[in-house]
Amino acid sequence: MAKQSQGPEAKRRELGDFLRAHRVRLSPVSLGLPATGRRRTPGLRREEVAQSCGMSATWYTWLEQGRDISASPPALSALARALQLTPAERAYLFELAGKRDPSGPVSSDDEGMDVPPAVAQAVAAIDGPAYLLDAIWNARAWNRPAARLFVGWLDGSSDRNLLRYVFLSPIARTVIPDWQSRARRVLAEFRADSSRHLESAALQKLTDELRQQSPLFAQCWTEHAVVDRTGGERTFDHPHDGLLRYEQIAFTLANRPDFKLVVLVPQESSQPSHKRPRHKRTGNADRP
Repeated sequence: MAKQSQGPEAKRRELGDFLRAHRVRLSPVSLGLPATGRRRTPGLRREEVAQSCGMSATWYTWLEQGRDISASPPALSALARALQLTPAERAYLFELAGKRDPSGPVSSDDEGMDVPPAVAQAVAAIDGPAYLLDAIWNARAWNRPAARLFVGWLDGSSDRNLLRYVFLSPIARTVIPDWQSRARRVLAEFRADSSRHLESAALQKLTDELRQQSPLFAQCWTEHAVVDRTGGERTFDHPHDGLLRYEQIAFTLANRPDFKLVVLVPQESSQPSHKRPRHKRTGNADRP
């Protein structure tokens, strides 16, 4: 007999795995509990988490087991506090549970994945590198500076998926300094974005493929790390322009929440070599 839709079941399994991963990272001391010597397993016990949330141990255990039960927003808020979740992790928890976070922003409904012409024109008009990602982080629009910067991804006829580029492309390992740490963060950012699409066949296909082809991806995927794509400094070791530094800024389109616009603002000390002004060497003043 054919199975029913796996969407809700997939989210329940993910919710259980997520709770378990964050429970084992905490110590009793983090909840103000006395240390009781060495434990057989790392982290908090289920009973300790349940007690700190004001729920029964059985109910919490069912959540970790992925059973078909529903947790209320207050219960989820208590879990987020007990597990000391970051804002991004809290948002992910509520998405998995299918509840709206009373303290979170209201999101728009999905309206399809076609890029509006005005959005594509806006991306092209940006001076620095800029690109638009869809729900599974395929680049849907980008400008010329981005094509020049992201060698092996946005130039030529390369695969346009950012995760495939970061985890599978040999070029990415040379262009991205501290590649392994950056790859881990990229995946944690993606996980925060993907919670609304766990039932997506395209998402399942992508993650299954990457788990088979990239040992690092497979390892990181089971860690359930979640962070916001908040930006910050990004450096690149470009094969032609050398070391480049940018400040990354990410935007979610107000009426298209599945699109994310990423803009890299060049730092003053990081102008590409082909755009740097040439200075004549005149006299001793120009000597080292």
